[in-house]
Amino acid sequence: MSRSFRARIPSLRQRTPLSIESGWLRGARRLPSENANERPDPGEISLLVIHNISLPPGRFGGGFVEQLFLNCLDCTMHPWFERLRGLRVSAHLLIDRRGRLTQFVPFGLRAWHAGESSFAGRGNCNDFSVGIELEGTDERPYTKAQYARLARVTRALMRAYPGITPERIVGHCDIAPGRKSDPGRAFDWAHYRAALAARDGAGLAGAQGEL
Repeated sequence: MSRSFRARIPSLRQRTPLSIESGWLRGARRLPSENANERPDPGEISLLVIHNISLPPGRFGGGFVEQLFLNCLDCTMHPWFERLRGLRVSAHLLIDRRGRLTQFVPFGLRAWHAGESSFAGRGNCNDFSVGIELEGTDERPYTKAQYARLARVTRALMRAYPGITPERIVGHCDIAPGRKSDPGRAFDWAHYRAALAARDGAGLAGAQGEL
């Protein structure tokens, strides 16, 4: 039986800086996933990896991404889902097309998002990274609300985990070249980095919906 994930979540004023408590973003919808484990060094969080996801590919909404991360996706709902049967994956965060934020794994734990990966000569990026999924595809432009939310979340992560510096913010394609292509050429890195450089609430027009 499919589960509904449409419960209303708390809203925060756009200019309120986000904060992290015990590894959770305050105000974000929480859907704890079992697809996580301990980090080798819980004190080392020094990489941010940006992904995209849509289920089925190219379709948005419907709660299927959340169901995948919670191991309750009904693989009979769509022929493409058969290839996901038995897959156990997660990300720390999901930002949907409206900029709404859901957290599945506390940052102190290791989410299963990067797979086989390497950054600066070091493998197993899940060990020391935070993974953020944007609802989207490589080819379709992301929304203003997603860029705004991503920038605010990134600033909160950089405040909480100083090891995450601008140089250590990458796409999945950068840590798994040839295997992964996300967030794809549709992702506007210049726009994202400009929003990231702005103060909380500045330059973020267009963000709609709850946190």
